[in-house]
Amino acid sequence: MDDKDNGNIDTINQALDNANSGKFHFRTFLTAGMGFFTDAYDLFIIGTVIAILPMVGWVITTTDAALISSISLIAAVIGALTFGRLLDYLGRKAVYGLELVLLVIGALGSAFLSFKSVDALIFWRLLLGIGIGGDYATSSVIMSEYSNIKSRGKYVGSILSMQSIGLVVSSLLALAFLLNTKIIPLADAWKILLAVGAVPAAVVIYYRRKMPEPPRYTVAKGHADEAAANLKSYTGIDVKMDKKKEQVNAPWYTLFTDRKFLITLIGTAGAWFLMDWAFYGNSIMSHDIFATIITQTGLAGLIKSTEYAALIFTVAALPGYWLATFTLDKIGRKTIQVIGFTMLAVSYMILAAFPVLDTPGYVVEFLVVYGMSYFFMMFGPNVTTFVYPPEVFPVTTRGLGTGISAAGAKTGAFIGTFVDAFIIVSGLSVLMSVLTVFSIAALIITVLCLPETKGRAMEEISREKEYTQTVQ
Repeated sequence: MDDKDNGNIDTINQALDNANSGKFHFRTFLTAGMGFFTDAYDLFIIGTVIAILPMVGWVITTTDAALISSISLIAAVIGALTFGRLLDYLGRKAVYGLELVLLVIGALGSAFLSFKSVDALIFWRLLLGIGIGGDYATSSVIMSEYSNIKSRGKYVGSILSMQSIGLVVSSLLALAFLLNTKIIPLADAWKILLAVGAVPAAVVIYYRRKMPEPPRYTVAKGHADEAAANLKSYTGIDVKMDKKKEQVNAPWYTLFTDRKFLITLIGTAGAWFLMDWAFYGNSIMSHDIFATIITQTGLAGLIKSTEYAALIFTVAALPGYWLATFTLDKIGRKTIQVIGFTMLAVSYMILAAFPVLDTPGYVVEFLVVYGMSYFFMMFGPNVTTFVYPPEVFPVTTRGLGTGISAAGAKTGAFIGTFVDAFIIVSGLSVLMSVLTVFSIAALIITVLCLPETKGRAMEEISREKEYTQTVQ
């Protein structure tokens, strides 16, 4: 590719923006996506584990259950902020993969507890959560910086959509164990379920650590020749660098001193906060939610609620994820997010007004509407709120902007998971009324604060040229 005399930063960025889809895109997706498969599995399997623990002699109070369910989510706030800042300060290569090391240690520590200690379980889940938060901050940034304009939404969205596989696997594997307690007793089953979460993450740690520094970041830091070498070694794209030395000078506080970036940050973090309250509160608390429409208790009730969760995740959530992923670059991020929040508000409004919702008898009707909410959660804000942050902030503060957005999300997830355990005691209709209001608020934030990024270069969206300087 010829240098068109437009500077080294433009040369590198345009080479990536105009690149045809290739093996390096798939390799980057697979390396990042396996982390998100693990993230989803680890976060959602805990709901089943908490239901099992009292059956094997653990004393679990409502507060204990709320903390065990949600501690990984508040820890993810720490992970997202820490790794997001380190991405910009130390570079992508310096930290990528370390978040999965924490995740693996946390998963195995949780699984191999030899004594019934709620505090110990909470500690290991906290460590796991820091790793998960780090993954949210790092993987979307890495994938976006290797993507082309034409398919950037698909590539970044595909990473999050690996969650759908984790959701389905967690529910089906849990169901398999619950239906075969004579072969594997519950006292062993919960440990195995937690340990499985360490495997996919462990597999890709090596590949993350071997990835070179993304050329977009390297050239923005003033190292054009190194960026060109990394570009060629990882993607096969060859470009020529000139003697001009350029740097992008957008320090971390630009997110707060630049009014447009601050509004955008409110949009990315605010909408994601409200979305994750609904998503994680609903998903991790799914056994309690389904308990309002089933008559069985104990192991039989747990099996039935797990069957319903598997049904919803497979029939509604999974196709929603991938439909959003493959239409982001056609329909647009903002349009899909607006559609999603609108339909979530409608779904939750119907569920809040459902006749005798808190008594059994309307199982099919409930599952249809509840499934609709899951479909439009995925074909909507669950995917788009993940794709937005790495697209809208300058390269030198992209990690922190993404980390703050993810931290906002996981704060919502923590509060939703913890508080929903108490709200649901007042009746499911109360919870659904709250979620209706949140969906409407998120819709307003989306309309007012977020741009459409479809078909636009990240450097244009983030006004990077305003912060680019030629240096001696």
